[in-house]
Amino acid sequence: MSDANWYVVHTYSGYENKVKANIEKTIENRHLEDQILEVRVPMQEVVEVKNGAKKQVLKKLFPGYVLLNMIMNDDTWYVVRNTRGVTGFVGPGSKPVPLTEEEMAPLGIKPAELEIDFEEGDTVTITAGVWKDTVGVIQSINPSKQIVTINVELFGRETPVEIGFTEIKKM
Repeated sequence: MSDANWYVVHTYSGYENKVKANIEKTIENRHLEDQILEVRVPMQEVVEVKNGAKKQVLKKLFPGYVLLNMIMNDDTWYVVRNTRGVTGFVGPGSKPVPLTEEEMAPLGIKPAELEIDFEEGDTVTITAGVWKDTVGVIQSINPSKQIVTINVELFGRETPVEIGFTEIKKM
């Protein structure tokens, strides 16, 4: 997984979230989860004043751009480059250039690995969200997306549910 880097693609303005959704759908359909690890539209909270009222809103940090954490090869390049709304990778000519760790730091994206105190097969309690106080067994762990898949009982049947690392606690 160490050969994955962050790349930037240019999109039509206003199409950032659509491009993100299209790429994520393609990743799922073509089973590229192990090659294109994450798609992000960096956002920041800003305070807007409208009609005399202050309101917290999320604004795109880089309108017209989407960040991708991926392993660059012919397949992934082709999939991303040919996604509707993508005009190209950022880099000289048509050669994508990965972002450096220095460029990633201000975006809050750190290369540091997250340490977790649970593993597959552990019984955990969900601490937040709609499944709060539900007990389940971890079936799989996805460190890049920081989620675990656990089986919970729903209508008398075991059902897999994806939960974020921060929303579970080991029993």
